[in-house]
Amino acid sequence: MSAAAIPLFHVVGFSGHRRISDPQAAGQAIHEALESLRAEVAGEWIGLSSVATGGDQAFVRQVASLGMSWHAILPLPRAEFCKDFSPAEWAEAEQQLAGAEHVRIIQTNAVREDAYLDCGLETVDGADVLISVWDGEPAHGKGGTADVVAYALSIGKPVLIIDSTNWIARRENWGKLEYTDHTLRTLNELPNVDGLEGANLFKAPDEVFKFQQKCDVAASQGAPQFRRLIVSTVLLHVLATLIAAMTLAYELDLMVLPWAKFACLGGALGVAIVLRRHGHSHHSWVRCRLAAEFCRSALATWGLPRASPLFEELELPSVRGLVRSLHILHSRSARVEPVSIEDFKQIYLDQRIHDQLAYYRRQEMRALPLFKRLKAGFWIATILALISTLAYAVARTLDIAVPEWVLTTVFHFLPISLPVVAAALISLISINDLQRRVARFREMQMMLEQSGKKISFCQTWKSLERIVLRTEHALLQEVLEWHSLTSFSESH
Repeated sequence: MSAAAIPLFHVVGFSGHRRISDPQAAGQAIHEALESLRAEVAGEWIGLSSVATGGDQAFVRQVASLGMSWHAILPLPRAEFCKDFSPAEWAEAEQQLAGAEHVRIIQTNAVREDAYLDCGLETVDGADVLISVWDGEPAHGKGGTADVVAYALSIGKPVLIIDSTNWIARRENWGKLEYTDHTLRTLNELPNVDGLEGANLFKAPDEVFKFQQKCDVAASQGAPQFRRLIVSTVLLHVLATLIAAMTLAYELDLMVLPWAKFACLGGALGVAIVLRRHGHSHHSWVRCRLAAEFCRSALATWGLPRASPLFEELELPSVRGLVRSLHILHSRSARVEPVSIEDFKQIYLDQRIHDQLAYYRRQEMRALPLFKRLKAGFWIATILALISTLAYAVARTLDIAVPEWVLTTVFHFLPISLPVVAAALISLISINDLQRRVARFREMQMMLEQSGKKISFCQTWKSLERIVLRTEHALLQEVLEWHSLTSFSESH
């Protein structure tokens, strides 16, 4: 692992019965299952479970005995959850929760059985592997172990089932276990960069900051300029059409013209082949840019007193390993070097809000003039095409004699060439996504200006976190929208 690499994390979830006939045998079976996972799959394993009596607490004890980190996931708030425990049982649960690296509460006001079911399903969704202590019998109520195991199997999640009647373990869907995250591994293997200027806003771990920098550099240097290549194919086709129209309109008999037209069409075909064959470089560019922007958002929220749920609702398989690693690393460092609320506000406003505002203003200033020129060109070409076509129709209908240059240029050449030029100009607007980009850049500026004003008046961490997360979600949404559009263009 280099200094600019993000560590790989795996999550093992757990579901089991509250009543276990042989707690010692259960603990031993869970211990062996965890050890086998750690030996089989490289990377750090993290436990994920609730803290109910019986199986859950046995799992937490074994996770602790192996020195693993544990994330708690509770169906209900503690004040409500504790009603399902005796005082002695809840005391042990509280002790275990004190050692959790992260605690997540699923429901705050749901029906009890629904909350337990949701908690089990969320455990499955958040895990790479599910370990279950189960007797093989149907659930006695909604949200039981049988329901959780059935859900895991139905979505193809690897499950290690420990039979609570004989303590024999068996594996289901094991062929779908992912031993590594290929995207994260590829990003980690990018060459390190030194000597770059940049702001590690809230003193995030050095490896995270350098990882973001090298992804950013790789994205900038590796951008294959696919839009420019696509534009060149359009222009080459337009040029070929203009040559053909000119040949017919002016009755040119030059040997070079057919070859020039052939060269244009051949060049367009060559560019299309290049686009098709270099899809891998395009994919690498998109992947690096996506990773750089996700890391940028993570670094911008690193100074919050807790690991913010920045990526909680994100469902993008290609960055799942990366966002999980960022969240875990933030969870571990959030309590190490706290930043005061005033320092956070000032740094975030200066280095994030103002920086992004300047970026979107620059982007609008680049896109808007081009959009206006292309749009004006489209209208001019369209209107001239209509005028020349109308003039030709009127002259033919009324049998009006016209000069030779009007006949060749206005009646023959322009009606063929101008519609092609107009179509090319409107295609360039679409290829460069100019209309959407201009509107989007303005929306982002308005959002950032409003966020900056709200942040200036925040007096509590809770209100500040809420606005910061809304801002980062909006910025990430723009990145995801770009990702979708760019990935679509790659596939075509």
